[in-house]
Amino acid sequence: MDMVTSSRAPRAVVTFVTPAEQQRVDALTGRGCVTVHRENLDQVLSDLRTHAVSAVIVSVSRYQQHYAPSVARLVREFPRVPAVALLSAYETRSSAALLSLGEHGVRTLVDTRDPAGWRELRSLVNAETPGSIDNLAIRTLRNDLATARSSSVRFFDTLFTVPRSMTTVQQLARYIGVVPTTLMSRFYRAGIPAPKKYLAAARLVRAAHLLENPGSSITQVSFLMEYSSPQSFSRHVSGILHMGAAEFRRRYSGEQMLEHMRQSLVLPYRQQLQTFDPFASPPQWLVQRRPDSERVAAPD
Repeated sequence: MDMVTSSRAPRAVVTFVTPAEQQRVDALTGRGCVTVHRENLDQVLSDLRTHAVSAVIVSVSRYQQHYAPSVARLVREFPRVPAVALLSAYETRSSAALLSLGEHGVRTLVDTRDPAGWRELRSLVNAETPGSIDNLAIRTLRNDLATARSSSVRFFDTLFTVPRSMTTVQQLARYIGVVPTTLMSRFYRAGIPAPKKYLAAARLVRAAHLLENPGSSITQVSFLMEYSSPQSFSRHVSGILHMGAAEFRRRYSGEQMLEHMRQSLVLPYRQQLQTFDPFASPPQWLVQRRPDSERVAAPD
């Protein structure tokens, strides 16, 4: 199966497992997850550098001692991506393989010789990652806006659920079903920073999180975030934070960039955001005063 490249695609789990295990793993995945099977660990490392991967599964049966440097590199360069050892059959070399995997940083073992192990693996590959930056951002901002209108909260949820390919406020407006000029006008009238500032900040939160993996270069993250070039990404960072991409990487983790977004764009405007509705529907009195045959949605 080919790697999915669209940004808000199902979570990708990359495997290095036996053919029999491939079939079982495929049967476990739901609509929110896609498995990508590779024939060697170099391919797995390539996927980690060029795609957003939620987990890696390494078969104990396929593991050989000469793979140890690749496993160590995988764990070292991509610490944010869980690595799982899969044990489906015990062989004479299984103990040595398990010991080597553990020594080189693989901390999670799923033993599927018992049916409960397959259930555990199903939960692992299909579960939303509670520690993902998108989920953390949504939880944090919902807490900041606990008493705000649901439509205001929904806007911030959307910032962290849209595809990475959504790079402009015009695209965002169309995505949420609002005319772009109308969306910008609503923010202006409410005394809130322009929506493009929120979208840009959310994108930098995601980029900073990806850059936490030492194995991900600025160039690779630039393309993962769908900037036209590394130079475009650097200009974007400079325009918002007045620093280059390399300094951005040194200074900001995903959580630190989220905190910057909160302090600059959310908390100072919390009062306005309490009643803000970026999806504003027409006033009820305007709808009710028209005969049924004449009722239309007020234009955005």
